[in-house]
Amino acid sequence: MNLVLFGPPGVGKGTQGEKIASEKGMVHLAMGDILRAAVRDGTDAGIKAKGFMDAGKLVPDDVVVAMIEDKIVAGVGSGFLLDGFPRNVPQAEALAAMLNKHGLKIDRTIFMDAPEDNLLKRLCGRLICRACGFGFHRQYSPPLKSGCCDRCDGELYQREDDREDVIANRLHVYRDQTAPLLDYYQHQEGFCKLDAGGEMDVVYAALKKLV
Repeated sequence: MNLVLFGPPGVGKGTQGEKIASEKGMVHLAMGDILRAAVRDGTDAGIKAKGFMDAGKLVPDDVVVAMIEDKIVAGVGSGFLLDGFPRNVPQAEALAAMLNKHGLKIDRTIFMDAPEDNLLKRLCGRLICRACGFGFHRQYSPPLKSGCCDRCDGELYQREDDREDVIANRLHVYRDQTAPLLDYYQHQEGFCKLDAGGEMDVVYAALKKLV
């Protein structure tokens, strides 16, 4: 089965996507991880992407889709889950064309959503380790020792883009940009909407039913 999970920042795409992909034996494809890995490994698409990133520009959609294509072709037998991609209609159309070229399609497109105050609370509580990059949350998954990473004892900090005023703006921009994508997918076969505002285990149980 091939899945797309999309939704606003803080809705739980990464957490839930990683869990369901692991349980179902699918390849979990998170866009941020793919981009960093391609640049690190020096793939053709990664080299192109690095040129844009070094110049402070957005990586073009065709380069991003090429990175995803490399990953999907390498692990196509087990199915895949796309987390955080596509972000707009042109990306969705490019993805569909690429999959069609390989005789593949998306089986389920799941839109995860939650009330904005819920998302703010989740995002504002995030803490990141400066040393290893592992994430915690002040309320949902706090470190054993305040301010210190459980894994490496590194210092925990809050990213600038996790401040409440910044997050509120990110959510506003997201809603504007994603409305056309939601309209694009909800008229297609396999589209589902998931209320992701509840407890993690409750949301996961609902996700499993949809999958």
